[in-house]
Amino acid sequence: MASSIQGFLNSASERMQKSVDHFQSEIRGIRTGRATPGLIENVRVDYYGSPTPLSQLASVTAPDARSLAVKPFDPGAMSGIEKAILSSGMGLNPSAEGGVLRISIPPLSEDQRMKLAGRVKALAEEAKISIRNVRRDVLREVEAASKDSDRDVSVTEDDVQTAKSSIQDVLKASESRVGDLCASKSEEIMDA
Repeated sequence: MASSIQGFLNSASERMQKSVDHFQSEIRGIRTGRATPGLIENVRVDYYGSPTPLSQLASVTAPDARSLAVKPFDPGAMSGIEKAILSSGMGLNPSAEGGVLRISIPPLSEDQRMKLAGRVKALAEEAKISIRNVRRDVLREVEAASKDSDRDVSVTEDDVQTAKSSIQDVLKASESRVGDLCASKSEEIMDA
């Protein structure tokens, strides 16, 4: 493979991986019926006028499969954390016990499971579109480089074809990873 296109391939691979990573972090917060700290870690809490992720304000643990415990680092943030969890739209109802918020995770109905699985599929499709957009953008960059005579290293037509093929391989691998994550999360939601 020509070193003149290696930079483009590295860029495509890195940007596609960021899309996969973003998708993975998005689905971590989708409820499955089992209690996991990832469910509420990214809930935004109004902390002194600034929306702050819960994970920066408290430790979140799952003492058992059906409950979460949230222990704020600053006891003064307890009411803000409680309000943020109540307004998160996840149907969770925290209760304060001492310096800890206890959250019981109710089982999901079949209708809720179907909606959540649909949400995962929609997020997967958004991730795939993002990955395809990266491919389009990088291929445009390669085409532009092949027409630019001022570059230090020339990009030939063979390099362009090699780049197209290699970027397509990276795209397929990235889409496959998103598909695997989507199937795994959907199965987890439906089986929980």
